[in-house]
Amino acid sequence: MGDLARIFKAYDIRGVVPAELDAETAEAVGAAFVRVTGAGQVVTAHDMRPSSVPLAEAFARGATAQGADVVEAGLGSTDLLYYASGSLGLPGVMFTASHNPARYNGMKLCRAGARPIGRDTGLTEIRDLVEKGVPAYGGTPGTVSQRDLLKGYAEHLKGLVDLSGIRSLKVVVDAGNGMAGHTVPPVFGGLPVDLVPLYFELDGTFPNHEANPIEPANLRDLQARVRETGADIGLAFDGDADRCFVVDERGEIVSPSTITALVAARELAKHPGAPIVHNLITSAAVPEIIAEHGGEPVRTRVGHSFIKQTMAETGAVFGGEHSAHFYFRDFWFADSGMLAALHVLAALGEQDAPLSRVLAAYSRYAASGEINSEVADQAAATAAVRAAFAGRPGVAFDELDGLTVTGGDGWWFNLRPSNTEPLLRLNAEAADETTMGALRDEVLAIVRRSDREAGRVAAGDPRLPQLRR
Repeated sequence: MGDLARIFKAYDIRGVVPAELDAETAEAVGAAFVRVTGAGQVVTAHDMRPSSVPLAEAFARGATAQGADVVEAGLGSTDLLYYASGSLGLPGVMFTASHNPARYNGMKLCRAGARPIGRDTGLTEIRDLVEKGVPAYGGTPGTVSQRDLLKGYAEHLKGLVDLSGIRSLKVVVDAGNGMAGHTVPPVFGGLPVDLVPLYFELDGTFPNHEANPIEPANLRDLQARVRETGADIGLAFDGDADRCFVVDERGEIVSPSTITALVAARELAKHPGAPIVHNLITSAAVPEIIAEHGGEPVRTRVGHSFIKQTMAETGAVFGGEHSAHFYFRDFWFADSGMLAALHVLAALGEQDAPLSRVLAAYSRYAASGEINSEVADQAAATAAVRAAFAGRPGVAFDELDGLTVTGGDGWWFNLRPSNTEPLLRLNAEAADETTMGALRDEVLAIVRRSDREAGRVAAGDPRLPQLRR
């Protein structure tokens, strides 16, 4: 049995194979999943990692041993699994470790209708049942069948975005040897798109670069190819293709907050006055633009379970995170990087201006991006930052998720702890690069000075500029 304490995370199951996550564990999870959800049928999909098929087969053995039938969708992206769960009305499991290195694998679980299963919504019960041992089932075992859902997935997405009148576009897509290499061709099929594929070969060893486009280094090949080919846009997907990052025609990386604002404006054109959910580290431009387009901005904590829950509670038509997760009411409140990509292609193709000009109206501030600092005492470092800013004119605090500090002249930052590592995550934003850089460096200096005073030097992020002492 694998290391349950390490592999059961807040939102999914993930660990090194086979040291932390092995076939025996996957089989037990399959049995526990059926017990906890009461499912008579379960749908599964898996990514291209070498360990994904053996883990999926082991899960199916556990599920069928508890009397449930397993419908195997086979190779697919995580949003294909959500489509399967939503369209078939079945609980589902995706076998993937998303953007993690090749030695990892994992499971993303959901109830029927793509409703998420996380720590507080069933994942803890599954872990406890695996730990205790799942009781044997005395009835007839379930069966395993296969069902190809790729065509239906592609048609469903294209039915949600009107692309009928767009101009011809040259689009570079970096699949990172991940599942976008499998899902992009059928989704883009029939569209006026000149597709330039980059790393479409499915290879779970990731021979070209990590399938983690939130790291700028992993976008360099895409940027270069966009410039070389004179493409209109570049798209990069992570390993399980549920997140999408955008590069404009100049090869410049577009902030996911900018994409959130763009898609929000498009959704509000169809649904006037609707709520739109954004997490608290998206750009301040996002709630501004939502309000300007007549929508109701709803701020939430970071994390897909909070976004999905808030969307369901408010009836929001769309939700966006700065990590490039984009959620749609018409996609069972689930996230789909592919659907967000189609919205961007539609916005670009409906007029003649280049993407950089189209997006200029949705990008207003200078942002730091997320910067991690390793600290021994997260609470003490956060308290030190709060004390340093307390009493300054126009400064306000809130603690919805970590510590958010807002200044009277438009700057803000959020400092929040990681759930699983001794890290503090900083996001800062201001009206210009100079103000943002000074704010970023001041907060980081306080965090790391606090850590040194606690008796150690924090490792931090090696990419950071030298901080002021």
